[in-house]
Amino acid sequence: MPATSTSPSLPHGWRLEHSYAQLPSVFHVAYKPTPVSRPEMVILNRPLAESLGLDPASLDNPALFAGNALPPGAHPLAQAYAGHQFGNFTMLGDGRAILLGEQLTPDGERFDIQLKGSGQTPFSRRGDGRATLGPMLREYVISEAMDALGIPTTRSLAVVTTGEVVYRTAPLPGAVLTRVAASHIRVGTFEYAAALDEKPNLQALADYTIQRHYPQAATTAQPYAAFLDAVIERQAALIARWQLVGFIHGVMNTDNMALSGETIDYGPCAFMEAYDPATVFSSIDHGGRYAYGSQPQIAQWNLARLAESLLPLIHQDAPQALDIANESIGRFGERFQHHWLVGMRAKLGLFTEESDDPALIDSLLEWMQRSQADFTNTFRALSSASSAMHSPEPAYREWHQRWQDRLTRQTSSASEVMASMRRHNPAIIPRNHKVEEALAAAVGNGDLRLLERLLAVLANPYDHTQEHPEEFSLPSKSEAYQTFCGT
Repeated sequence: MPATSTSPSLPHGWRLEHSYAQLPSVFHVAYKPTPVSRPEMVILNRPLAESLGLDPASLDNPALFAGNALPPGAHPLAQAYAGHQFGNFTMLGDGRAILLGEQLTPDGERFDIQLKGSGQTPFSRRGDGRATLGPMLREYVISEAMDALGIPTTRSLAVVTTGEVVYRTAPLPGAVLTRVAASHIRVGTFEYAAALDEKPNLQALADYTIQRHYPQAATTAQPYAAFLDAVIERQAALIARWQLVGFIHGVMNTDNMALSGETIDYGPCAFMEAYDPATVFSSIDHGGRYAYGSQPQIAQWNLARLAESLLPLIHQDAPQALDIANESIGRFGERFQHHWLVGMRAKLGLFTEESDDPALIDSLLEWMQRSQADFTNTFRALSSASSAMHSPEPAYREWHQRWQDRLTRQTSSASEVMASMRRHNPAIIPRNHKVEEALAAAVGNGDLRLLERLLAVLANPYDHTQEHPEEFSLPSKSEAYQTFCGT
């Protein structure tokens, strides 16, 4: 990690450092949030605050999370980056976000503290720099649900309203989200550096990212190739985890792929209900580029853009650099398949490996697609003793017998199998209609009761013993569901 001036932890717990600001000035612009008229607290994530070393009692000041006041030691800035958005390259940057600094936790971990929706910046590109309450609460709910599911993710510390109207398709209440991330360095940050075509800047960014997230790569003979390999491995594991719970990101642009390996930017995201690899919820994804079944391929495509950006560092000989990069990118599919297969075996209670396991898994998924079976509830039912009665269809019963026969070829007891399956198959996910119901109540009349109830249920997704109200387990009755990016 680049040297920083470490200040002692203050009584309220803020301990902000600014290592990113030591990168060349092309990567950031010092810029303050734009104050709002009447900030009011909507929700504060007290457990997260405590884990960051902050005193929740000192955080009940909404001005602190609206940008009207800054925490001690903050030096706000907007980050520069680029991105391929639906395949089209664009120079971007934080158009509505401000990085306050990096909080050092009592355990010595480093997390970005960012305000999202905090006003215009030099990168706003004619945008208003603001956010609306619905999408900010959506990010709060889904990011916290993802964390409870054990999936690497940015977190949400607070949401405040601004007392101001933001105009989208209609006038909507403005809001600011405080996002916590291992960092906000993206594939698009490297694309931005490569587009500037100044190798010292690219190398400074790469060295910084290696030191912050992949220090082991610095000790290898080819640190930048090792860095690329490490990012590929982490992303393969992340996307596999998405697939294993039916999560659809919705807008996998290269500026929305964090090199830390966290899920970032919860715009038009949702969870698949009826299993179908072609499932798309985003209102702007007309061609299905970011469909559920396409997410692994898109991740590999995004990583290829990272590899292109790193070519000048990977090897001084351009053809050799390209060969090294292509070999690394070519391994993504194998690494994704490994992580996905490990996860699917766990979902089916398989403690051993057999060569026919992929065929067994594919048969189940094919039946689920034909039957329009709910993804989460199918695996939830398999995790109970009544799974044989999940469907009267002969095709399912034939598959179920194959699965039972497979289980007999391992030494684990039935109770061990069921216990393991319950640890890997969530009983609860953020059902799209329940999320919308909670957001509508919060945005429409300020009623947070549904939101708080939803968050409480989602906090323990693998607890199959608690009596969840049936409404949180049932799929939506409506086949048509759309999400919107919120910008």
